[in-house]
Amino acid sequence: MTSQVSSPAEQADEAVVGEQRKPAGTKDVRRLDRVIIRFAGDSGDGMQLTGDRFTSETASFGNDLSTLPNFPAEIRAPAGTLPGVSSFQLHFADHDILTPGDAPNVLVAMNPAALKANIGDLPRGAEIIVNTDEFTRRAMQKVGYDSSPLEDGSLDGYSLHPVPLTTLTVEALKEFDLTRKEAERSKNMFALGLLSWMYHRPTEGTEKFLKSKFAKKPDIAAANIAAFRAGWNFGETTEDFAVSYEVAPAAKAFPVGTYRNISGNLALSYGLVAASRQADLPLFLGSYPITPASDILHELSKHKNFGVRTFQAEDEIAGIGAALGAAFGGSLAVTTTSGPGVALKSETIGLAVSLELPLLVIDIQRGGPSTGLPTKTEQADLLQAMFGRNGEAPVPIVAPRTPADCFDAALEAARIALTYRTPVMLLSDGYLANGSEPWRIPELDELPDLTTQFAQGPNHTLEDGTEVFWPYKRDPQTLARPWAIPGTPGLEHRIGGIEKEDGTGNISYAPANHDFMVRTRQAKIDGIEVPDLEVDDPHEAKTLVLGWGSTYGPITAAVRRLRNAGESIAQAHLRHLNPFPSNLGVVLGRYEKVVIPEMNLGQLATLVRAKYLVDAHSYNQVNGMPFKAEQLAKALKEAIDA
Repeated sequence: MTSQVSSPAEQADEAVVGEQRKPAGTKDVRRLDRVIIRFAGDSGDGMQLTGDRFTSETASFGNDLSTLPNFPAEIRAPAGTLPGVSSFQLHFADHDILTPGDAPNVLVAMNPAALKANIGDLPRGAEIIVNTDEFTRRAMQKVGYDSSPLEDGSLDGYSLHPVPLTTLTVEALKEFDLTRKEAERSKNMFALGLLSWMYHRPTEGTEKFLKSKFAKKPDIAAANIAAFRAGWNFGETTEDFAVSYEVAPAAKAFPVGTYRNISGNLALSYGLVAASRQADLPLFLGSYPITPASDILHELSKHKNFGVRTFQAEDEIAGIGAALGAAFGGSLAVTTTSGPGVALKSETIGLAVSLELPLLVIDIQRGGPSTGLPTKTEQADLLQAMFGRNGEAPVPIVAPRTPADCFDAALEAARIALTYRTPVMLLSDGYLANGSEPWRIPELDELPDLTTQFAQGPNHTLEDGTEVFWPYKRDPQTLARPWAIPGTPGLEHRIGGIEKEDGTGNISYAPANHDFMVRTRQAKIDGIEVPDLEVDDPHEAKTLVLGWGSTYGPITAAVRRLRNAGESIAQAHLRHLNPFPSNLGVVLGRYEKVVIPEMNLGQLATLVRAKYLVDAHSYNQVNGMPFKAEQLAKALKEAIDA
């Protein structure tokens, strides 16, 4: 979905919620400035699809938004159990927002497990819409309810809306030739229709989507559309919902441009395609499916018309081996994975360091160690990216900060890889990969020029005057070696993992040569040009909060809250983690206190303390979920006051 906005950017505090009433026919319409909705049910109830459709319509309406999908690792987790609950949270507003929100204003609970798993996150007064058909004695006992929470008074502090979603859906679809079980599957569309009515969401896009999704099954498409319309009509006619809500478009939140809703993995995919076009190189992806990176493989496989080739390998090692071979052959080469796959790819990453070929290694981080938490988020692969190879094998590291920023991060990683002839690690994570937000589609002239020249002939003259090709003769500015692709006459050269002789590229075991090559490879990485770190410090604060990656949204929201409360605090966020920006040491030295929030046990803090001898303080979380803004604001306030 795309939408046009034409007002300058303007920031607003996420913590403020406004409300105005106005009559509209027989039902009141209340105007809000933001809403947080969470859909929750079994992993087979279609909560991710429901949330995604509501998000798409919200994006087309012009709201700013941020999402948080949360689901089990199992393809079909045990029905009706707490571990089997799948949820989708959406925060949308009429102003600039940064996070999926701390606490839902509305919970749609499709069964007792969904209610019990999520009730603790709701503030008092929140609205709860429950599917009463699923609150059977057996279903409630399965999750530990001794009595019905719908009747025992435990939900008295909330605005409860009991709705027999399953029964209403089956009744709405009785004219279709469907079994009861088949009809029940559309109850998520009934819930979507009801919520679309409550928040005045557009409906045309969802109906078009359903017709397309079930194009080969027109009866199923018609049934889902009927359930969706029935949910809308139920909201319009029932007395239980006396109020609907409006959240105006965020016209002042965005610069002029054309926008669409985008997830982090989709933005990465588009960024890789754009990078290949800007470099005028074919794009090759060698990958093995792994959560949460698989969507990149799925997406890139659709774009053969842009010169993209995708190879689903038999394992992680084969995936990166094929990608490195493609780099040798002159492609913009990419491999995608998560933490466990990086471990398997580490030897080949070291080979790419030795060969000095451009290669993008995209790590969509997840909870570990080992298989860990495949569908939960974490930032715990930083030290693995930094040091997780044998020998001295330095690799540049780039990290996007938001889902939309993944597009720019992919272009930046490609710039570094192509310019400096090196593998580059890009560290996204599950929160960014699956989350979404509005993205301004850039104009072509805004994209960087990544044009790359291959070696075409001899580059060195021997003492006897003979002109030869030296594969390790370096550019004096970047220290990059020439990129000579196979089949170029006269440019044959050795490749392999054994140490190369400086210049000639011949095998060398000479101690002095190895020392020189190790130091030169490190110097190449250290010399990569990256922008200076920008600091947001309007009041000359004494405390700096430093972040990287997906903590940007929660940190920025927390800083806004503190500043609105009269506190003075500075903020800076790193995109380049190796090498660090050249002014980072100077920036850190300006502040009495430095706080580094991370979704790990202090990996960036360890690097900062070691390199700059700064007494950086860690604030850490490793529960598989992103930080909450209020949680961070409290921790940062304690740091300011300490």
